[in-house]
Amino acid sequence: MTALLLNNLKTRLASELPGMEAHSQLAPRNRLLKNPDDLLPGEYKPSAVMILLYRNAGGEWMFPLIQRLAYDGVHGGQMALPGGKQEKTDLNLQQTALRECIEEIGVQGEIQFLGKLSPLFIPVSEYLVQPYVSFLEQDEPVFKAQVTEVEAVYSVKLSELLNEQNLNQGSVKVRDYSVLTPYFLLENKQVWGATAMILNEMRALVKPIF
Repeated sequence: MTALLLNNLKTRLASELPGMEAHSQLAPRNRLLKNPDDLLPGEYKPSAVMILLYRNAGGEWMFPLIQRLAYDGVHGGQMALPGGKQEKTDLNLQQTALRECIEEIGVQGEIQFLGKLSPLFIPVSEYLVQPYVSFLEQDEPVFKAQVTEVEAVYSVKLSELLNEQNLNQGSVKVRDYSVLTPYFLLENKQVWGATAMILNEMRALVKPIF
């Protein structure tokens, strides 16, 4: 069953993706989406994140989210997918996603890359994020938060992401102001912004097959 589901997901990732349509559904109010194809070199900073699927001891499909350490920056304290900016030593963005995943949550074991989602431009930080989807061939992995960047690692059931009751809209606190936005409530945490937009595209892909 696992192999069949993964093959189905690979097929969907290799097909036409919902992209900006899925992103717009979870975009904060008044946020204008920019087509990544319209960006010129120098207008963005390449980065990558990872949606790392695995199964827990009960056979449920899971993926990790991190809570970033609070700092005086645009993404401080927010829930996020493991990932970060591309370094000069990275051969490509897939390697960036893998490196960041290993560094931030201490992933060990065989990782099977399944494909990638649509890139997303984040105007406030000028990152162009390439999300990758992969499968960790290890049941019930133990994650270890990188102490300099990650406050905590949360293991989220894929079924939580697919549950319509976990899709909400309201105010989210950002430093000294609030943002009105759609968000996912996952592990009792508000997941919004770029992370929610990426997860909404993932949700659209996996809902018919999981």
